[in-house]
Amino acid sequence: MAIGSVSGQGRQLRYALSALSRKAAFRFHGSMLYRWRYAGSVPERLLIAPIDLRTADPTAALDIYAGRFVFNGEGVDADGLPVFDLQAPSEEWSRELHGFGWLRHLRATDMAISRSNAQSLVDEWIKASGRTDPVAWEQDIVARRVISWLAQSPVILDGCDLTFYRRFMRSLTRQGRYLRRTAYDGPLGMPRLRVMIALAAAALSMSEQARFLKQATRWLDLELVRQILPDGGHISRSPIAVLELLLDLLPLRQAFTARGSQPSRILVSAIDRMMPMLRFFRQGDGSFARFNGTGDTPADQLATVLAYDDVRGAPLSAAPHSGYQRIEASGAVLVADAGRPPPTDYSGTAHAGCLSFEMSVGRQRLIINCGVPTSRSGGLYRLARTTAAHSTVSLNDTSSCRFLTRSWLGEWLGDVIVDGPTRVDVERRMEGDATVVAMRHNGYLDRYGILHERHLSLSEAGDRLAGVDRFTTPGGKPIGRGGKDVFAIRFHLHPGGRASLQEGGRGITLELPDGETWSFEAEQVAPEIEESLLMSNTRGNRKTSQIVIHGRAQATPQVSWQLHRIAVAGRRPRAGTATARMEASARG
Repeated sequence: MAIGSVSGQGRQLRYALSALSRKAAFRFHGSMLYRWRYAGSVPERLLIAPIDLRTADPTAALDIYAGRFVFNGEGVDADGLPVFDLQAPSEEWSRELHGFGWLRHLRATDMAISRSNAQSLVDEWIKASGRTDPVAWEQDIVARRVISWLAQSPVILDGCDLTFYRRFMRSLTRQGRYLRRTAYDGPLGMPRLRVMIALAAAALSMSEQARFLKQATRWLDLELVRQILPDGGHISRSPIAVLELLLDLLPLRQAFTARGSQPSRILVSAIDRMMPMLRFFRQGDGSFARFNGTGDTPADQLATVLAYDDVRGAPLSAAPHSGYQRIEASGAVLVADAGRPPPTDYSGTAHAGCLSFEMSVGRQRLIINCGVPTSRSGGLYRLARTTAAHSTVSLNDTSSCRFLTRSWLGEWLGDVIVDGPTRVDVERRMEGDATVVAMRHNGYLDRYGILHERHLSLSEAGDRLAGVDRFTTPGGKPIGRGGKDVFAIRFHLHPGGRASLQEGGRGITLELPDGETWSFEAEQVAPEIEESLLMSNTRGNRKTSQIVIHGRAQATPQVSWQLHRIAVAGRRPRAGTATARMEASARG
């Protein structure tokens, strides 16, 4: 058995034992038998209400008032019944319901009827909390609910009587104690960090919490050190995680100021490092590149967070700790995944997209990854995480990572990554007027004895991307004749463009929505056009196309390809390109 296989099995066993231990502790500490520990004195009042940076839609409040709750494209009509007692159409819908993030829509209307509606819905939940959906007591959902209740407390408590006020404070306190008791029993990563944020927010917002605040601040600092990387990325390697965390961390920093306290240096440093990463992951149209669980970018929320960026500098060119490279040239933007998969405990949403890239030209998306669907479970979601769903190379129709799936353990503990590339080499340099990123990973070495090496070279004018995909062995010897050397080099295309084979079949023409035309050509093997899918977690999935180069590594150990802009007669060059600058200079 290969050493890498033994190593992967060891990681799988360690993860399983650790996860099972946490689940057992959580079931005990979160059980009804333990709930008596959450009772006790209740703070008299709320002192502040942290702000909510997530944008609100007043029209959604009308649906809620009418008893219609729509989350992630799924709707339920309460028809006058308590919505928390109804059958949920999916776990994702149930999580949105019990997280109470939708309260911000009611606050946005600034109508008395909305305030009354918010109060009655919160009261319904409090009264039903003992028999409600188990999803409501998942750690991450409790944390989201606490944050939402604190932020929307002005609308929840406006005009309420003393009995409701005390009932609200008692429920909020019990949920906070529940989080404190189970803080280290739940899943690692974003859920645990959100628990620490909720605890710190509760300690700042409620009276008589000085000692609790010290503990919550210490716990939050420890988790920030553990999860926020030196370059500002999140340990899960998910671009969207950076935005989601800043939506909670920025209000928390302001809450410290509102209470006359100084936020810790660790919190301030984490925020300062994370802000530039928002610009790093942005493509030309303003949305994030689709890597490691990132789907559609909430543009309104991103704009809100970017307003807090005092530096507003140019994006970094490399994020080595997060494992990404960025090249920007005359309006063309390329972002490449040049990192190993995250640690197993933090890989629940990670993808097998090593050495994949996305590229935009101006505001047009050109090369993409397939994204993520609405549902975070099922076959389509597993497909989105495979190497084939990314613009990179797959060998023998397998992924560069192995997932804990298709087993009872995977169903219970989650589809984490238990094996994958252990080494990714990256070199960045200038060659003439082009920026070159040379990368190599060993994700297929143990199974097939093959290393994948990729060179990406983007010209300074942003009008030519040259690439080389090479298949080698560690010692530089020819690839063996074992027969397991079939490769597919994929370039998924945005559905806004149109691809067509050129005459002779040696190249492919790509027409972008703004009329710009690009050509894709490969030297050793003729490219083909196949069907693909752009998965969306907000708009629904759309059919699209992909360019695929098929071959065998033994016969074709290197494939050179290029993507370049075609000059169109009678069409003015796009602003910002080298051609446009030369014409402007000539006119001057």
